[in-house]
Amino acid sequence: MRAAVLNSGQILVREDVEEPVPGPGQVLVQVKACGICGSDLHFAKHGADMLALGKRMEGVPRLGGGDELDLAHDVYMGHEFAGEVIEAGPGTTAPPAGTLVTAFPILPRPDGSGIDAIVYSNRVKGGYGERIVLSAPLLQEVPNGLPAHHAALTEPMAVGLHAVNRSGIEAGQKAVVLGCGPVGLAVIGALKVRGVRSIVAADFSPARRALATGLGATDVVDPREETAWARAGSAAPVVVFEAIGVPGILDDILRCAPAQSRVVVVGVCMNADTVNPYFGISKELNLQFVLGYTPEEFAASLRSIAEGEIDVAPLVTARVGLDRVPWAFEALGDPEEHCKIIVEP
Repeated sequence: MRAAVLNSGQILVREDVEEPVPGPGQVLVQVKACGICGSDLHFAKHGADMLALGKRMEGVPRLGGGDELDLAHDVYMGHEFAGEVIEAGPGTTAPPAGTLVTAFPILPRPDGSGIDAIVYSNRVKGGYGERIVLSAPLLQEVPNGLPAHHAALTEPMAVGLHAVNRSGIEAGQKAVVLGCGPVGLAVIGALKVRGVRSIVAADFSPARRALATGLGATDVVDPREETAWARAGSAAPVVVFEAIGVPGILDDILRCAPAQSRVVVVGVCMNADTVNPYFGISKELNLQFVLGYTPEEFAASLRSIAEGEIDVAPLVTARVGLDRVPWAFEALGDPEEHCKIIVEP
């Protein structure tokens, strides 16, 4: 089959990738749509650094049974997917062939030896290919005639929902969202569904600010002209969502956020950073880091999209075939032109 892969820092299109075969508890799916995630863009450029940081980290179970990822060989990516069921593995109950599904992107091994993440792998195929194997128990049937290129955005929307859930924000509290890329936009959508009535969003990009307004931000600011703190208009505590992920932002938030605020870090900064704890201590700030989502949040995000609570259509700025995946990885560097590019193998 055909698939786009990462090899030695380059995105390549292979014509003869080995076909995935479903085992017990697994289902073979024809990929209809797969969103390109910002984490994939970062991994393509900084994969070695990300792997090195992961090796230094303690106290976290590692998916993949300890397999070493070799960046000099083909790496399969693509975890924001939707597709049609082709066939189930041996002894497996699954939706009928042709059913449109998406799934929580992990894959328990049939022999019980571990769990693979469908994120970056030399073995496990991802959504940038024509076919993929998924876990039958983790499948979510796509309801309400939702098209595949919208269902594929379930995964990034779940990231935003998880951040909002972990924040504990209530409808009467004010939210400040710094950064209106796909993650920040997902946070805004989840805040709106939660009933938060004051959502101040900040981004340098006019296009991203317009998308933030469409998803539910009540105020948008250009940080070159006005701070989000000034627009929030009160010294009362707020819930801040950091969705930028570059050095210096976190310290600036600690310096500027109102006393007793909660700061939720959902942007992934891969660089070493420096903060002044004095800012946080003096104002009794609550600092929380979040990652990923639960299966329940994944399902809830799919429902919100399918029922029209979150309109993801404006986020999709291009739909491309496999041959244009290398172009798409470059094009996503311009926030004025693109937000979410969908690959349709």
